[in-house]
Amino acid sequence: MRIAFITTALLIAGTTPLLAEDGHPDILKGPNDVKWGPAPPMLPKGAQMAVLAGDPTKTGLFVVRIKLPANAKVPAHHHPTVENITVISGSFHLGMGDKLDEKNGAALEPSGFASMPANMNHYAWTTADSVVQLHGEGPFKIEYVNPADDPSKK
Repeated sequence: MRIAFITTALLIAGTTPLLAEDGHPDILKGPNDVKWGPAPPMLPKGAQMAVLAGDPTKTGLFVVRIKLPANAKVPAHHHPTVENITVISGSFHLGMGDKLDEKNGAALEPSGFASMPANMNHYAWTTADSVVQLHGEGPFKIEYVNPADDPSKK
């Protein structure tokens, strides 16, 4: 028991400086550390994105945050890989189906979570400025059910 306690204490003591190290790319001390940039054109106008870990365009694990303005709409789409969504802030709504239908979606509160299986058609919208965190296996792609809904084609 004493050896287990000492080992645990040494492990915690040994990792504390690493976690506190300034400039570590995978550590955010708070919301002001997030580096926002323009979101890819397949997301609604006004959206911003921050890559927290990995590269969503390549094979491998990734974590991104997406900032969406109020009243943003993401029409029915799917992804070739599982999409995991955690609401950080705002009012984010999610529904399943082939067409965006605000009467049949669910409002996810901050800290709400959803996991969309690969190739499952779903849609989303906001009613207030919102931030969501997505994580999964890349490459991350959005395939719109109706290609005309893809904002990058407009």
